[in-house]
Amino acid sequence: MDIHNEHRYAINLNVRGIQPSATLRINELSNQLRAEGRDIIKLGLGQSPFPVPERVVQALRDHASEKDYLPVKGLKGLREAISGYINRAERMRCSWEDVLIGPGSKELLFILQLAYYGDLLIPRPSWVSYAPQARIIGRSVHWLPTHAENNWQLTAEELDIICRDDPSRPRILILNYPSNPTGCTYTDDQLLAIANVARKYRLILLSDEIYGEVQFDGRHKSIARYYPEGTIISTGMSKWLGAGGWRLGAFIFPPELRPLQDAMAIIASETFTSTAAPIQYAGITAFNGGEDIDEYLRHSRRVLKAIGEYVHQRLTAMKVDVRKPEGAFYLFPDFSAYRDALANRDIKTSAAFCKQLLEDTGVAMLPASDFGFVPDQLSARLAFVDFDGARALELAAGEFADQDLSGNEDFIHQAGPKLGMAMDRIESWLAGL
Repeated sequence: MDIHNEHRYAINLNVRGIQPSATLRINELSNQLRAEGRDIIKLGLGQSPFPVPERVVQALRDHASEKDYLPVKGLKGLREAISGYINRAERMRCSWEDVLIGPGSKELLFILQLAYYGDLLIPRPSWVSYAPQARIIGRSVHWLPTHAENNWQLTAEELDIICRDDPSRPRILILNYPSNPTGCTYTDDQLLAIANVARKYRLILLSDEIYGEVQFDGRHKSIARYYPEGTIISTGMSKWLGAGGWRLGAFIFPPELRPLQDAMAIIASETFTSTAAPIQYAGITAFNGGEDIDEYLRHSRRVLKAIGEYVHQRLTAMKVDVRKPEGAFYLFPDFSAYRDALANRDIKTSAAFCKQLLEDTGVAMLPASDFGFVPDQLSARLAFVDFDGARALELAAGEFADQDLSGNEDFIHQAGPKLGMAMDRIESWLAGL
């Protein structure tokens, strides 16, 4: 055995065999195919199509010269801005000391699992990185069942069933709403019922609210209202502010979990040190908000709702089973109605489905198997984001300012022509099976 193979086989067993993040992988593949001249419609990576608001970009320019290491837990001014933002949105009373800043909420989730020795509870389907992170760290993952007829939402009863056999076991429950990958969210009653079970078993509840501001009705509520003492709110600037590549995330802890926050800060101090200084200064402007950001969000929601409902309507007309989105920019269509026709082409898994669809039509989506399902669940995640966000906001605030965008074919045609093309291609492909 040569030395290269010796080192290869010494790689951490928790990492060996894990593929790179599915969303990033599909984005890189889509870009590669485009570079090769293929006409690709990118419905794989869930990246906000909207530009970062100009005032926030200007704040970044103004602070580009900031070069000092900042405190591990984050810039005090930013922590104050985020606590103020949460208090305004959720009518809570958190202080700046309850906030921990990191280079993306993804990194904070990873060090949370390092700092807290407990099992991870994840409703299925879930975002692609929750379970692989747990596996890398060596934590047990328990998938909680959900059902399409219940909008893929976790029920309090299902949560109780998993907890009751070992009631004192340390556990982290991740709740993500509006949901990636389904676009669905929870009602107040559902959140209250889940909160009661979480309190009963003293769960750590990570409330991943990265899409909260793009709930279409603008009425997102945090489960922290109902289980404040055990809930960590996770947010950032990637999905509602269009700043995914800026890499800034935040966890907001209750005072009762200060020891956990401190433990995470110790890990942060020995790993990423602190989040980039110019980004944190710009984040103050973002989280302090203002009329311009309120308008930006209002029109973002109008655009996403219109495009999401258009794609839902087109898929439903194809006899594809899919829930109507309530927020974010995702749909989770089930193509089981075509199972026999797909099997005739030897397409029997969601991965094979997405691979063949990309090959034949240029439409990129992600298979259900990346979201916690068995291979033969013939569903996929569709991110309806391949449109010019700046143009869409301009149309929504200008020509279509006083119009209802839902069902407005003229708006869809102007704002999201690629989404129409994608639906035409999928429809034609399914009809030809």
